[in-house]
Amino acid sequence: MSARNKMANKAAARERLRQEQERQAKKDKTRRQLVVIGTTLVVLAIAGGIGYAVMQANKPTHWDSVADEKNITAPKNTTGENGTTVVIGKATAKKTLELYEDPRCPVCAQFEQTVGETVKKDVDAGKYKVEFIGATFIDGAKSINGQGSKNALSALGAALNVSPEAFVAYKSALYSTEFHPEETDDKFSKDSYLLEVADSVPALKSNTEFKKNVEGGTFDAWAMKMTDVFNDSDVTGTPTLKMDDKKLTVEGSDNPPMTVEQFNTVMDKALKA
Repeated sequence: MSARNKMANKAAARERLRQEQERQAKKDKTRRQLVVIGTTLVVLAIAGGIGYAVMQANKPTHWDSVADEKNITAPKNTTGENGTTVVIGKATAKKTLELYEDPRCPVCAQFEQTVGETVKKDVDAGKYKVEFIGATFIDGAKSINGQGSKNALSALGAALNVSPEAFVAYKSALYSTEFHPEETDDKFSKDSYLLEVADSVPALKSNTEFKKNVEGGTFDAWAMKMTDVFNDSDVTGTPTLKMDDKKLTVEGSDNPPMTVEQFNTVMDKALKA
């Protein structure tokens, strides 16, 4: 092979190598651009996801929205501003027992299961009236949360709309050993469960108006106004009993009466005061 041909071959080889290097450089550049674009999209997606999550977290809940309602639909058998005064008993009864309860409260359930029937008998006999003040603070308690207290309070409003007797019977059923859930179990947030409990109350079973009011949240805003009444009081826990603006507790303690004997002792003293 002549020297000229050898030089031409070397030149051609160098040119092929140069072209291959250029192609590889273009591929590498394109790959880097795609990586940058992909990373940017991922970052944007994450940022967008975080932004959406923050937006959703700050979005008012249904209960926040109804709490601001001005035109409140109150149940029948109520009085006072926004219908938040709920008094059960004979108008001729001279004294009123204020009873503060949260539907999800396990101690309230214990009180109702042990003392509830005694309270009912006393009220029926006209010894005193009972003013019910509903609380919903357990829904917002740390590590518990939920909406069962508010939803159950709204359902109690639907029962009260039927009759005071239906209200008392439904409240008793909600707190019963059969139906009251553990404090951390937000069963009352489900309308279907509240209706299941209502089936144990003759006046509410198959009651289409009651069902419609529970499922439609007719008294949701009323429940939030009732919550405001509790929050504006000086009561910090449930159950709390008061008469003549005085907290009723077992002598020598700050605890509410949790047995029939304790309750009768406390009430006899309060009624004579």
